[in-house]
Amino acid sequence: MNVSEFVWHRLGEWGLRRVYGYPGDGVGGLDVALQKALEKGTEYVQVRHEEMAAFMASAHAKFTGEVGLCYATSGPGAIHLLNGLYDAKLDHVGVVAIVGQQARSAIGAQYQQEVDLQSLFKDVASEFVATASVPSQIRHLIDRAVRIAAARRAPTCVIIPNDLQELPYTEPPMAHGHTHTGIGYPDESKVPPGDGLRRAATVLNAGKRVAILAGAGALNATDELLAVADRLGAGIAKALLGKAAVPDDLPFVTGSIGLLGTEPSWDMMKQCDTLLMVGSCFPYSEFLPAPGDARGVQIDINGANLSLRYPMEVNLVGDSTETLRALLPLLTHKDDRSWRTKIEKNVASWWKTLEGRALQAARPLNPQRVFWELSSRLPENAIVTCDSGSVANWYARDLKVRRGMKGSLSGGLASMGAGTPYAVAAKMAYPARTVIACMGDGAMQMNGLNEMITISKYWKHWENPRLIVLVLNNQDLNQVTWEERIQGGAGKTEATQSIPDFPYHKYAELVGLRGICVDDPAQVGAAWDAALSADRPVILEARTDPNVPPLPPHITLQQAKAFLSMLPEEPERGSVLKNTARQIMASLLPARKE
Repeated sequence: MNVSEFVWHRLGEWGLRRVYGYPGDGVGGLDVALQKALEKGTEYVQVRHEEMAAFMASAHAKFTGEVGLCYATSGPGAIHLLNGLYDAKLDHVGVVAIVGQQARSAIGAQYQQEVDLQSLFKDVASEFVATASVPSQIRHLIDRAVRIAAARRAPTCVIIPNDLQELPYTEPPMAHGHTHTGIGYPDESKVPPGDGLRRAATVLNAGKRVAILAGAGALNATDELLAVADRLGAGIAKALLGKAAVPDDLPFVTGSIGLLGTEPSWDMMKQCDTLLMVGSCFPYSEFLPAPGDARGVQIDINGANLSLRYPMEVNLVGDSTETLRALLPLLTHKDDRSWRTKIEKNVASWWKTLEGRALQAARPLNPQRVFWELSSRLPENAIVTCDSGSVANWYARDLKVRRGMKGSLSGGLASMGAGTPYAVAAKMAYPARTVIACMGDGAMQMNGLNEMITISKYWKHWENPRLIVLVLNNQDLNQVTWEERIQGGAGKTEATQSIPDFPYHKYAELVGLRGICVDDPAQVGAAWDAALSADRPVILEARTDPNVPPLPPHITLQQAKAFLSMLPEEPERGSVLKNTARQIMASLLPARKE
């Protein structure tokens, strides 16, 4: 084998058999070798832009629990990977990036497409980035990149100059100055020591009003979370990346937390006397209990995340599933269920509030209505991806995720443009499952349209062809518009916020897919039915009102003052006031069917 052939061979031995990437002369040898590797079980997904390859690798890691893999050429291709790799870094998932470089003899000569890649990747791949210089390095560079990505849950990078890629591969000799690595993912100590578990149980057993916050690290701990919550009479709130950790159709699950969160989650956090945080690095401390108001226990596989957002009394380093399982026998069943009863009453009332908000009129569509109608129609085991923007509010609140479903988005980075590549990665990993991407029109114009070409290229290979890309067409960069109104106290700045109208549903037909457009609230349900029964991927374009406010779970005096102060400058004042009044009234009155 030459070096490039060995790279794909070694990655395959690690189990990394799906690579997302884009070719170029900086990876010419890897391109040629990849064609041969396809015959031996490697799968290549050709994206339209290297950023999408990194996003897909990040999503692959999130949805499968495996290490994601992407590759790109030198210079501009490598630079394009950065955003998706930062998504993996900030959301703590393992991704390996293989990138090309100019010939070793040209480095330092200001050669075309020569970029100092070692420095470029130094931050995003801070756990491991290395440049190969001789063939005998390749084995340990690949081995370390994969093992560290898995162990540290972080992106790593191997840089391979293009002239090195075609040299014969040689094993490192048994000599001083060489190393011999092997394959094998690390087995971790996943359960904290017994003393820590007993101290945690003492705190939790003493609590009368226990609140649980579950994050992405608890996605595989569903049964354990529910058992602990039942034992303690607790409610469960979820950070956005942990939306699928427990089902939303349970009466004591309060839903999301934060600006995109729910009133029951806000109330539970502000009224609890004990907080159990599991697998979450939720950033917004103002939505947690005030320091001193509650005793705290935190479980996280990464000790650096402990007591980061709240001063915890007991900090446990461990796997969420195994730690909760070990903790459960030490917990005492709480006979007083008044706290749980109060939570369940608040949750039931909240779902009626959301229904009332969704059914309020808007021009032409209330975006909440689009998500409310989808919620009851979600197929079993569906995977839902979401982009950043106001669309994430409705995803977080209005969709009832059931057991067995998956969902994710760009959490820590909150990057626009992740929704469609996430959907492609989900479909590649689980071709039999229905995948739904929820997009704003800003993100769709940014890069979502291009990835529809990728979907068009591959959909006929899928066991189940259903992949639906919902686009909320409101011709506004809506989340920032509302941030200007509520946080900045300024009216909408049309020069920066207004974006062009575009016929998304017609574009779907242009690339051989199905396009559906809906602008009548009475037809939203039927539009979803048509999309979910289509024989090919669909763009469902919903023409929505940009001035329906994404109300926070608790309106502060500062937010109210900012809203009032912006009104004289607001160019769409009438629509903003009307929609805001409707949403507030819907929060006070029972839901009314149209």
